[in-house]
Amino acid sequence: MKLSCLQEDLNRGLAVVGRAVAPARTTLPITNNVLLASDQSRLKLVATNLEMAISYWTGAKVEEEGVITVPARLLTEFVNSLPNDRIDISLPSQVKILGLKCARFEARISGIDAKEFPPIPEVSEGITTRIEVEAFRQAISRVAFAAATEESRPVLTGVDAQFDKNELTLAAADGFRLAVYKLPLAMAVTEKTEVIIPARTLAELNRLIPDGEETVDITVNASKGQILFRLKDIELVSQLIQGSFPQYSQLIPASHATKVVADVAEFLRATKTASIFARDGNGIVRLVATPGEGQAAKLTISARSEEIGDDVGEIDAVVEGTGAKIAFNGKYLGDALSALSESQVALEITSPSSPGVLRPVSASQDNSYVHVIMPMFVQWE
Repeated sequence: MKLSCLQEDLNRGLAVVGRAVAPARTTLPITNNVLLASDQSRLKLVATNLEMAISYWTGAKVEEEGVITVPARLLTEFVNSLPNDRIDISLPSQVKILGLKCARFEARISGIDAKEFPPIPEVSEGITTRIEVEAFRQAISRVAFAAATEESRPVLTGVDAQFDKNELTLAAADGFRLAVYKLPLAMAVTEKTEVIIPARTLAELNRLIPDGEETVDITVNASKGQILFRLKDIELVSQLIQGSFPQYSQLIPASHATKVVADVAEFLRATKTASIFARDGNGIVRLVATPGEGQAAKLTISARSEEIGDDVGEIDAVVEGTGAKIAFNGKYLGDALSALSESQVALEITSPSSPGVLRPVSASQDNSYVHVIMPMFVQWE
């Protein structure tokens, strides 16, 4: 191998694929490495932790073809420390030592034969579609955080994705909350398909998408074992979670007794303030909706702890229906409000013991997003 590329391009590529490098303590040490390969007039970088693999292509002047794997952390730290100049990369034949030269800096890094590197699944046939990047980003940010982090129920650590004609529905739940978001596809699917994508994969994809990217191509292989996300210079392949996702539609209340519409920023501020006092009180934040009967309608957000004290905050609100009381875990409520980009949100309450429903209030009223939070049981005075 003999090629040259710019330091900033290689540095950017290593940062991208570095998200898929396996942790230091792994059963397969070579997954701590990054694969470098010449690919026509480009340099290809690949890393995998066996759950997902990221490939990145950057421009390079290739004089001799070649491929090698080297420790990802060592290479990344070295390249990051170099000046913004051209890097000459060389790999003599029959030798597994990668040479790098940039300005007045030089290094030799011992590598491992690329034949030892885990094969990256080819996802070329199956269900294929395309989606607009900004819509997909918003969908991921509103849903992925609601997935479970504990591995006791693997399907709940993923995001359920239902592809149907021109629409994609993403849903995540951890047993205490449920987030569902519907968004349009830029290219219709030929058949209805449902898969469970690891929430970690979607979170990484959200970080990887560069500014200026317009669409992302998605392919689910025929066996529904892997999914491929393809951008201009990046490909992310991920294993899919096998199993059946819960039938979540029945968890969304069909009606409500009270509807509270409030400013998202004010609601979030009051929730964060109450959560400070809720830390020693099982995270419980209490909400009381008061209709405007001879006075301005309001939403009261409070928390109390026997050890440290209590807090009460009030915000203006539009309250439809009867007055209502409900308690939530402050973190879950704060997470849901933080995911919204709209200026107003509607909270639907049926009873103190029924799930609460949050919906953004937008001009289109398209009902594309719904967030359900299970209530906390408390003694009301």
